[in-house]
Amino acid sequence: MNHSDKSDDENAKRLTADIAELQTALAQLERIVAGRLEDEASNAELQEELAIMQDDRSRLALDLDAALARQNALEKSRDEALRRLEAASEGVAAALGAAVAAPVREG
Repeated sequence: MNHSDKSDDENAKRLTADIAELQTALAQLERIVAGRLEDEASNAELQEELAIMQDDRSRLALDLDAALARQNALEKSRDEALRRLEAASEGVAAALGAAVAAPVREG
């Protein structure tokens, strides 16, 4: 083997080593890119879930406001009904009192 053959062999070995190193680097880069894409997809899913939860929260807040308004209206109606029942009760008691106090007529 002459000097040129040895140099060609060394160059071929270096080239093979460099190619292997490049392939290793490319494989690592592919793993990193795949991981980033997965993270971005996961992030997009989380953003979508957050948007859905915010919409749900807004809807629930509106439902709560409506329920509180209905409760207030029912409480006012209840208070009015109680007031009217008390007035009617007083009227019945007064009528009964007047009937008892009135002389009994014999006919």
